[in-house]
Amino acid sequence: MKLWEELTGSDMTAAFKAFEARVKTLPADYQAAWNEINANLWPHSDFTGRNLMPILEGVLGLLEETAADGQRAQEVLGDDIKGFCRALVGEDGAKSVRDKWRKQLNEAIAKKLGE
Repeated sequence: MKLWEELTGSDMTAAFKAFEARVKTLPADYQAAWNEINANLWPHSDFTGRNLMPILEGVLGLLEETAADGQRAQEVLGDDIKGFCRALVGEDGAKSVRDKWRKQLNEAIAKKLGE
């Protein structure tokens, strides 16, 4: 990856365009599920969203495979897509910028208190 692409985010733009092209080949119920999953995962991203790329790639692969098998999206994901997304990121999964700031603040306070 070229440094300039990483700095400007053009590599991310290309990756998202590729994701969207793949999503358009899915059945309508899978497209709706993808949109909901995509919306529910972004709060767990870092500033750039790069930490979500492997997760999004895996989810899209799952959707493509199960759609090819003829399953409905609800059979695969269940009724609780928000819960599915929380399970994806897990406790040690993708952390948000807010989590990073919280950790930095706690470390700074601990340092000032001499702990």
